[in-house]
Amino acid sequence: MLLPFCARCGRAESERERMAAMAMNEKAKCIYCKGQMKRGAGPLHIDRKGCHVMLDNVAAWVCAQCGETYFEEKEVQAVQELIKSVE
Repeated sequence: MLLPFCARCGRAESERERMAAMAMNEKAKCIYCKGQMKRGAGPLHIDRKGCHVMLDNVAAWVCAQCGETYFEEKEVQAVQELIKSVE
């Protein structure tokens, strides 16, 4: 199961079905520009309780046109564990 965690807006629940479909079909389109989504890596920046965490290459679905990134559940869980260790 995928968690659609958008690096830009932090959206989580509303896109779950679309992301699950994306995992099955690499012809999924970006919700912003309708570009092709492909497997790749993208940056993830998080500000929490005065700390800034910056990860450069997190596995993600990346739009080939605008660069929008969506992260899968295992990556989101790993990042959440990292945040917990900082707090």
